[in-house]
Amino acid sequence: MARSRKKLGEILQSWGVGTPEQFDQAVAKAKSSGKRIGEALVEAGVATEEQVAKALAHQFAFEYVDLGSNGVAEKVDLKAMPEDLIRKHMVLPLAKSNGRLPLIIHDPLDLELLDMLRFRLSAEVEPRLASRTAIKKFIDAKMAAKKDAPAAMRGSLVSASIDKSVDKSVDKSIDISSDDAPIVRLCQKMLTEAVRMRASDIHIEPMADRVRLRYRIDGVCIERDNLPKRMQNSVLSRFKLMAGVNIAEKRVPQDGRIKIKMGPEDLAPGVDPNSDQAFVDFRVSACPAYHGESVVLRILRPDSVKIGLPNLGFEEDNLAVFNKIIRKPNGIFLVTGPTGSGKTTTLYSALDVLNRPDKKIITAEDPIEYNFRGINQCQVRDKIGLTFSAILKTMLRQAPNIILVGEIRDREVAEIAIQAALTGHLVFSTLHTNDAPSAITRLIDMGVKPFLVASAIQAILAQRLIRTLCKHCRAPDPDPNPRYLGLIGIKPDEAKGKVNQPVGCDHCVSSGYRGRKGIYEMMLMSSQIRDMAFRQEPVSKIRAVALAAGMRPLVEDGKIKVLRGETTADEVARMTQLEGLGH
Repeated sequence: MARSRKKLGEILQSWGVGTPEQFDQAVAKAKSSGKRIGEALVEAGVATEEQVAKALAHQFAFEYVDLGSNGVAEKVDLKAMPEDLIRKHMVLPLAKSNGRLPLIIHDPLDLELLDMLRFRLSAEVEPRLASRTAIKKFIDAKMAAKKDAPAAMRGSLVSASIDKSVDKSVDKSIDISSDDAPIVRLCQKMLTEAVRMRASDIHIEPMADRVRLRYRIDGVCIERDNLPKRMQNSVLSRFKLMAGVNIAEKRVPQDGRIKIKMGPEDLAPGVDPNSDQAFVDFRVSACPAYHGESVVLRILRPDSVKIGLPNLGFEEDNLAVFNKIIRKPNGIFLVTGPTGSGKTTTLYSALDVLNRPDKKIITAEDPIEYNFRGINQCQVRDKIGLTFSAILKTMLRQAPNIILVGEIRDREVAEIAIQAALTGHLVFSTLHTNDAPSAITRLIDMGVKPFLVASAIQAILAQRLIRTLCKHCRAPDPDPNPRYLGLIGIKPDEAKGKVNQPVGCDHCVSSGYRGRKGIYEMMLMSSQIRDMAFRQEPVSKIRAVALAAGMRPLVEDGKIKVLRGETTADEVARMTQLEGLGH
């Protein structure tokens, strides 16, 4: 049986602090007032706040930190987490070690806080204890001198955009169309800040008592701010007005678009402020939810799909195969993976290479995310009968060389795409499967005849996006986690001197990661695999043959990048866990 934890009063009394009578009185006061026993002891003058903190550290087997002792101040790393979190929760981060974040807290029973910080910071939190007063005193003394905090994450958006005197009067009647309105300034700041921070999405989520604002950066949601509940209707109405949707309709989902011009300070070096590259599109989705409409703005940067094939993350051998496949005169090239794995970016990058005056390219997309000069792009509109299949049938009468189908969703679209491939067209499309071999069985499960699948497909590419370490702060990892190394097939001796760890700096908003790259699994359709597809062999056998023929699985592609110091083993394991456990 586990030994019971000693009570706080017993620990303090064993140190000669207080009497049994004083502790009984403090317990009674704590019960009647709803306070913690430690607070009651301090208020009654029985113990000091530092004595209570030391006793709590002893009780929960945490390390006690004396913030006034020599050398402690140098260990505190205020860059390790956003300033608003430090001030709001009265916590102090120490320097990260092996991906784990030592954190000085004052309440060991606040498990919800620890869970939230683990999620927000993408790190395992190791609690230390100090008194609340000592932590506050340290923050007040040091935070004023902290001039190098990440500017994009400093302070509250509300206080930065709305004067406090105006904020008190914000309500449903506020002007949401005037350029001088405080809500207009707030919403504009959200858009420009998210672009500056390289976010892919802005999430505005009404809660019971607040409106949560989150940005998705490098595939991970980061809580940016909590807006007052009274501002909910004004903020949502402003974005709906900008997106051109009905601001009075709150019962059904609505979709719209916003296009804004970025300031010179937000543009990449060399970009003409008057060119298309200076404008950023936001795809807006409003969905009714329990506490109000949830609004998500997908940020569509014009430069995000023109980074070039070599920069996507392909290893040299896969890139050579990719370039060979996309230049074939006919056949189907499929890209598979879950939502958000970069499939569209990969195909658009291929189209950018192939977009030449001697090639006619037509696409069927839902929705059209990026506009390309020289490419005929068709928007799917199911409500008026302009479906994928309808567009595809029309496409074939337009004599294209290359066709892109945004997604194969059903048998009809799959069969038309295959017929197009068999009649001399090169067809690109995407499919939602976990790996490359599964795409074959997925098409057959849709009802496509096996001989059509076997004859039409040229190659299948499975992919994921993994976060890459920030080049400005990454550092060698002297003690990488052996569990994650084992998941992706790296031996501890193999990792020595090659594996890096995240640290955190201004360039990566203290996350340790900046940007993403793809990891890939390229399966070519050999005669043996075509024969297996025709016979409807199980996916496990197809995979085994593909591996024997030289296909490198996703986890192996990630392993190469870990040993180059570009990412971490836990990041690869997180994105390819099924593959990592299976090999």
